[in-house]
Amino acid sequence: MAGDKNLLVFNDLNWNDEVLKSDVPVLVDFTATWCGPCKVLGPIVQSLSDDLVGKVKVGKLDIDESPSTTAKYGVRGVPTVMLFVGGERKAQHVGLTNKEGLLKLITPSS
Repeated sequence: MAGDKNLLVFNDLNWNDEVLKSDVPVLVDFTATWCGPCKVLGPIVQSLSDDLVGKVKVGKLDIDESPSTTAKYGVRGVPTVMLFVGGERKAQHVGLTNKEGLLKLITPSS
C-alpha cells in the first residue's frame, strides 16, 4: 500500500522504545487481522499517519502478536485506539470511529 512508510508497527518488543520513551505523542491502533471494523479503521489511521508526520507518531499493534502489551492496557475489544504522551495513556476510544474522532483524541477541546 502506498504511503505505509509513515505508519509504524508496534509490538511487545519495541513498545518501550517506540511508545513509552517517545518525545512526541503516539497514537496506537490496537487491531487484529480477523476484525472487520479494524479493516475499516485501517485506512483512516493510515491517512492520519501521513497528515501528522513529525507531530505525532501513528502506528498499529496486532493484539494477537503482542499479548503482553494488549493485556497491560486492558484491551478487550478491537479496534481500540490510545494516545500516549510522555509514556502515559492520555486518551482512548474503543470501537470504530472516523478521522475527526481520532483527531479529537489528539487535540481535545478544552
